[in-house]
Amino acid sequence: MKRILVSSVLLTTVVSLVYYCYATLPDVSALIHSHPRTTALMELRDREYKDKGMRSARRQVWVPYSAVSDHLKKAILISEDAAFFSHRGIDVNELQAALKRDWETLSFSRGGSTITMQLARNLYLSPAKNPLRKLKEILIAHRLEYSLSKRRIFEIYLNVVELGPNLYGVEAAARAHFGKAAADVDPVEAATLAALLPNPRSSRPRNILHRRNLILERLASVGYLDQAEFRRARQTPLFSRVENKVTPVRPTH
Repeated sequence: MKRILVSSVLLTTVVSLVYYCYATLPDVSALIHSHPRTTALMELRDREYKDKGMRSARRQVWVPYSAVSDHLKKAILISEDAAFFSHRGIDVNELQAALKRDWETLSFSRGGSTITMQLARNLYLSPAKNPLRKLKEILIAHRLEYSLSKRRIFEIYLNVVELGPNLYGVEAAARAHFGKAAADVDPVEAATLAALLPNPRSSRPRNILHRRNLILERLASVGYLDQAEFRRARQTPLFSRVENKVTPVRPTH
């Protein structure tokens, strides 16, 4: 009897929490035709810089979906969410694996976030890792998928994602790191930008290089690069065109 009562209370609590979160979700319909002027993550970074007494202007240049290299789109998809165009905002298998890992380690580090979930967090939430934020992230992602096309979701993501200290969107990142537009990046540069996503503000060059080559390997495994292109690509020095005082790092064998 006691177990039934406890289960009932827990169920009621969870249902109430889900209802509250859903009722307080942001209205995403404006994103159908309007670009977001700011995001929760951008504002958080601004506060962090201010608290440190630093002045750092945001670098962001909005570009349409068609003005982003197919190489870059493919590299980001294969790196972050290969099933993006086939799921409805939540990759159930990846989320289950993430939850299992988090439960076993008593942490919330893995995440299992799709591109839509990452965008939901970026636009409206904090980076804090806890179950309540994850629930909100899932619910907002569902609303984004219901309201916007896949192409529009990806377009917004490409323009607001963090890719360096106060550096947002693939256009600003391509200009900063390679001195060219996002439309013109080659497969190696695309894989490099995608490699920055997990830790855009403090990744070590050798970690970026390792992740870049993993992304190139995945691109080769699905036939996007042939083996000769892959071999040449993985030998290319990291940030071979230096625009932001980035030290080139050559592959190690």
